[in-house]
Amino acid sequence: MGGPGMGAPGMNPPGMNAPGMAPPGMPQQGIPEPRPGMSGPDGRPQPRGARAGLQAGMGAIRGARSELRKQMREQQRLRMLTLMAVIITVLGALPLFLVVRAATKDPVFTSLNSLEVPAWAAGQTTDEVSGSRWCIIECRYRERDVASEKSPDETNAAYVQALESSGWVRWKVANCPPAKGVSGHYTCWRRDEYTLDLWVRDNPCANELLSNRPTTNADQSQAAPQCKGSLVSFKVYNAIADDRLNQPPGDGSAPPDGNAPPADAPVPGIGS
Repeated sequence: MGGPGMGAPGMNPPGMNAPGMAPPGMPQQGIPEPRPGMSGPDGRPQPRGARAGLQAGMGAIRGARSELRKQMREQQRLRMLTLMAVIITVLGALPLFLVVRAATKDPVFTSLNSLEVPAWAAGQTTDEVSGSRWCIIECRYRERDVASEKSPDETNAAYVQALESSGWVRWKVANCPPAKGVSGHYTCWRRDEYTLDLWVRDNPCANELLSNRPTTNADQSQAAPQCKGSLVSFKVYNAIADDRLNQPPGDGSAPPDGNAPPADAPVPGIGS
């Protein structure tokens, strides 16, 4: 029997640990205590080199993702700049094109080109221009000659109708025609800021002197043939540069002596 406070044989007394066992709260001898962060997912100790490699790999992944996001932002910014440049170019190119076209393409000749006349009345065309379109120092003066295959009467009727259809208004003013004895049809017109003189007459012969020379019976067959058709002349002024605007309205006839025929009446014997 044991004394009081003694346990059974082979049992340690209270407060005493078995051999090799450390008291509570004290590390056991021979068994290292696990350090925080050194154990793996399964609770086993993890080598320090593997942990460092894992951290380095995670850091590399985070760095790669950050670099990727940076590159994507740069590409997006570059696309936006390119899109803005294209929009600015398109929006700026159209007005520039219109300005250049307006500066190089005369609106008066464009209007004359749009006149709806028969093909026989729109033959060879010759244009002449002088002065500034914006009336710098001198306003622009435009002149166009058009060859027609038919008589002045038919040609004048075609062009009068075309001008009226295009918005030109007959203008009866003094000095229209500008001189007495003008052959053919001579009329004056107005539209917007322009004035226009239309002169339709017989087609002048290039070899008129040769055809009018005296000939003998032997060479009459070699005389120059008669000229056919008619010639149409347009003379267009800027209204502010036309001195006739400062003159009193006329009846469409030239000089006050009244010897010249009316502007819209054909001269007898021409075009008949």
